[in-house]
Amino acid sequence: MSQHKVPDSSRRSDRSRRAIHDAALALVGEVGYAKTTIEGIAARAGVGKQTIYRWWPSKAAVLMEAFLDMGARQAAEADGAGGGGEHGIPDTGDLAADLKLVLRATVDELNDPATEAPTRALTAEGVIDPALGAQFVENLLEPQLQLYVTRLLSAQEAGEVRADVDPRIALELLIAPLTHRWLLRTLPLTHAYADAVVDHALRGLLIRP
Repeated sequence: MSQHKVPDSSRRSDRSRRAIHDAALALVGEVGYAKTTIEGIAARAGVGKQTIYRWWPSKAAVLMEAFLDMGARQAAEADGAGGGGEHGIPDTGDLAADLKLVLRATVDELNDPATEAPTRALTAEGVIDPALGAQFVENLLEPQLQLYVTRLLSAQEAGEVRADVDPRIALELLIAPLTHRWLLRTLPLTHAYADAVVDHALRGLLIRP
């Protein structure tokens, strides 16, 4: 007698969820957030829209989870490629060089079409929807900001940064200019600009002989 394998519902759900994530990210990049719909995501993913509504309350929630999942996958791929599992700001003893390295990487990420559209969409929607905005900060921004706090505290302990500097305020001197230029598109966001931001900020943070 032949034996029929019972379908694994959890694997099927994982495949559907991944397909929905990929569809949401692709559509936002292709047509923009305003024109992306639950129906469009469902059609692209090959699922019924009821499936999406069962798992998420809105297209913003779909995009949020998809964006976080993409970040987790990229981190896992970096680990598999020999990244060592460490996702922090390097601490080589040269604060300026370490900050320039990570801000240049931030510039590349913000300019990458794969991440730019969903980041802009979530940023804008988070202004309108406080709950989504709080989730965006908690799940995406805050872990990244804490990496700067850790690196700046290390520089303080090493006697490189003034003891009276508040790391939380200091990191905003680095992040805010990039965010402002990127969000408002005032001027091109480049590596040279990132380097200049670090140089200007450190003039006020470092201990001078």
